Amino acid sequence: FRKRDKVMFYGRKIMRKVRLLVTSWRLTFCFIPYRILRFKKESPTLQPKEPPPSLLEADLTEFDVKNSHLPSEVLYMLKNVRVLGHFEKPLFLELCKHMVFVQLHEGEYIFRPGQLDNSIYVVQDGKLEVCIQESDGTEVVVKEVLAGDSVHSLLSILDVITGHPAPYKTVSARAAMPSTILRLPANAFQDVFQKYPETLVRVVQIIMVRLQRVTFLALHNYLGLTTELFSSVSEDCSIRSKENYILPVRQTPDPCLLHGKVTLHQVTAGTVVSRQGDQDVNIRFVISGMLHVYQRKIDSEEETCLFITHPGELVGQLAALTGEPLIFTIKANRDCSFLAISKSHFYEIMREQPTVVLGVAHTVVKRMSSFVRQIDFALDWMEVEAGRAVYRQGDNSDCTYIVLNGRLRSVIRMDDGKKQLTGEYGRGDLIGVVEALTHQPRATTVHAVRDSELAKLPEGALTSIKRKFPQVVTRLIHLLGEKILGSLQQGAGHPLGLHASGSKWDASNPASNLSTVAIMPVSEDVPLSTFTLELKHALCAIGKSSHPALVLTSDNIKQQLGSAALDSIHEYRLSSWLGQQEDMHRIVLYQSDSTLTPWTQRCIRQADCILIVGLGEQEPTVGELERMLENTAVRAQKQLILLHREDGPLPSRTVEWLNMRSWCSAHLHLRCPRRVFSRRSLPKLKELYERVFQKLPDRHSDFSRLARVLTGNAVALVLGGGGARGCSQVGVIRALNEAGIPVDMIGGTSIGSFMGALYAEERSYTQMRIKARQWAMNMNSVFRTILDLTYPITSMFSGASFNNGVCNIFKDKQIEDLWIPYFIITTDITASAMRVHTDADVARSMGAKVVIAIDVGSRDETNLTNYGDALSGWWLLWKRWNPLVEKVKVLNMAEIQTRLAYVCCVRQLEMVKSSEYCEYIRPPIDRYGTLDFGKFDEICEVGYQHGRTVFNVWCRSGVLDKMLKDRQELCKSKLPGVSIPVALPNVLFQIIALLT
Repeated sequence: FRKRDKVMFYGRKIMRKVRLLVTSWRLTFCFIPYRILRFKKESPTLQPKEPPPSLLEADLTEFDVKNSHLPSEVLYMLKNVRVLGHFEKPLFLELCKHMVFVQLHEGEYIFRPGQLDNSIYVVQDGKLEVCIQESDGTEVVVKEVLAGDSVHSLLSILDVITGHPAPYKTVSARAAMPSTILRLPANAFQDVFQKYPETLVRVVQIIMVRLQRVTFLALHNYLGLTTELFSSVSEDCSIRSKENYILPVRQTPDPCLLHGKVTLHQVTAGTVVSRQGDQDVNIRFVISGMLHVYQRKIDSEEETCLFITHPGELVGQLAALTGEPLIFTIKANRDCSFLAISKSHFYEIMREQPTVVLGVAHTVVKRMSSFVRQIDFALDWMEVEAGRAVYRQGDNSDCTYIVLNGRLRSVIRMDDGKKQLTGEYGRGDLIGVVEALTHQPRATTVHAVRDSELAKLPEGALTSIKRKFPQVVTRLIHLLGEKILGSLQQGAGHPLGLHASGSKWDASNPASNLSTVAIMPVSEDVPLSTFTLELKHALCAIGKSSHPALVLTSDNIKQQLGSAALDSIHEYRLSSWLGQQEDMHRIVLYQSDSTLTPWTQRCIRQADCILIVGLGEQEPTVGELERMLENTAVRAQKQLILLHREDGPLPSRTVEWLNMRSWCSAHLHLRCPRRVFSRRSLPKLKELYERVFQKLPDRHSDFSRLARVLTGNAVALVLGGGGARGCSQVGVIRALNEAGIPVDMIGGTSIGSFMGALYAEERSYTQMRIKARQWAMNMNSVFRTILDLTYPITSMFSGASFNNGVCNIFKDKQIEDLWIPYFIITTDITASAMRVHTDADVARSMGAKVVIAIDVGSRDETNLTNYGDALSGWWLLWKRWNPLVEKVKVLNMAEIQTRLAYVCCVRQLEMVKSSEYCEYIRPPIDRYGTLDFGKFDEICEVGYQHGRTVFNVWCRSGVLDKMLKDRQELCKSKLPGVSIPVALPNVLFQIIALLT
């Protein structure tokens, strides 16, 4: 280089340094007034919002007769005909032409034994009593029918439709007061079927589904009845040609319909033909030998024989008609030959010849016992729309409800007028049974969160069943005992709703029994399809179910059920199919459209929980779809999900996202893999995820965390206090990661809140350790400690050094912006109460809580001196000042007061340690002092070694497997006799408590 070039180069370099130095000085001097005047830019705070009124309030009664423009008789008939499915206006008007008014005086019978059973009776005003004649001739009232309700047996209606009407044998109905009755002859349906033949199959299927869901669920699963439900007597049938063996379909005008659809099977003795719970069941016609039908007893592996299928009889036709799982096991106890028609072939025959269902349905009805025919008059099948009240607080308790499908919410109104959520109920739960058995008024109001199906069992019918089958009392005592025991163990819940053994309900967290989740985008930029597929992949790791999750979109609904599947005329078909998917899968994901289409509305109606998905990198906004939802009373809980790129910035401005929208029950930040944001066509996207599904999901990914939260299998980490001893928590977290234990929520108190916030912010042990060590070294500075001393009236230190260290670590980070859900526990000295912080500035809140409890607090001295019945202060003074005598250990006044205040904390700790949902860890760090921050590395290593030892023991003893096992599946394994999908009642999180 030339000399002048060197001079120019160094001159420019010096000028750059000078400019940077001047700028730095300018900023420093400008910042001094802010420090003196304590100016600080305030971060936005979360605006507290109450849940919407619709969350805890039910709508008005379903049929408001006074304010309706329709006559009451039309409203009541519409309500009761709906049990047979949705009828279009022309069909309903055709039925109304056959209505007949009947006036009854008090005590007058509308029908008696011996009269033909061929009508539906609807009470317009007054009251009817349905009676069953006992063997000694006395009549027992099993049901009271008020205005708007009806008296009928769907099995009797089916007899009329199939051409086999029969008289009443033991059932009668009389007026309890002067009444007006609407009579609809069952023959009216035959006229409708002639004009609209496509409705025949739908009505017969609805009757069969009601028989299986309502009658068998109520009488078998809850009352424990088995052989009492079926008739073992059968009629012998002569052997005919191969096609004519199938008697119910012999009415087909074209015998070619059977060609290629009937297969011959020969099985040896001991062969299990079909098992209870099978989905795809064939219709079988016995040629030779016999097929035995068994059913598991409740709460037992033992099976009992229901009936025997002889030559000339069908078996499996109920499951084929309804599409529901098989409710019994079919076994050949001797060599047997039979013909079989698959379900798909049978549906093809039904499409060609709808009347074939009549003969098949009649064979099912013939198998029912006379007891089932009697009780069919008392059992009701209710369809409750979202928001409608099943019953209200203070109502008379005259029946019990069973949830067949959907979701209900129980709310109690307190004396001060406030409403409190007491629980939510899902499929298989029993509601109001305690009140009905104790004859107490309803203690809560129960309303539907979404469209639900219920079975209604009147009190009189239950009393009649108990009198006829005394073993039912034992079953009810067992159910009530389970409920009481569960309430004592959980310490929460409301005793007036009875959950099935292993029910999905959770008193402390209503979101733990989710069956359906709706997923909606904030904007069209959200990669909703990839998000849903990624979540489905994560759900595959939950339990060992063969059908963990199902994704439903408008496209695959049309592919499965046809382009007109969302039309109102196909309401029953769609609802039934969706209900079957809930039965078959652990959880169903409803992916909505980007606009408010009929499918989007269906997703909202079906949802137990709604996930609102947005992009965290975009400006906070409220989507058009959300604005439309604000005008509707959505009762499902809502959660905000913000997606972030792997290499993107940290979450920020979450508070603005939350403040813009109405109440959300929770929010989550998800760091997504790159494939989520890739732009591919739908076929290529499915091809990509077919390869992804072949691999196990990462247990520590954010999508796996969301999957565990939705299924009630999340793991939370709780960190205790203890000063420098809390440094051991860093080592335990390292061991936790190495053991493969995920952390889905984290919190703590004192030093635990600091360590928890570090991990929630970074999600990385390495980064957490670097920041924790830096802070510990600063806290170990003697110079900083001396400067922090203050006049010891309230405390020895001002706390400024600690606060500055925390602020330097977290800056202006807010709790809402942390990757992992986080909370802090602090003490409100003014109110003498505990405070839990889940929002606001991290540094200013500093507190905590969790689900693996890690204790690092100091232990009290227990080796104290026995000073007798009285304590002399002069004696104690002499013992302490005299160097020649033995020293005594006696607590001073401050220590006594501290221990008295600590009693309640110890009691709570012991309760948590003994609970089933908490695993407790306490590293051996008693030899370290509260201010030994300089021994950070040593204390951290102690925590790591202890944690590694504990987690190795957990792994060998099965604790780790139990912690990560799906608790719904765990309960199923304990309850083999329960034939409905249920889950274990527990808290939302598996807790690991780490206290120091």
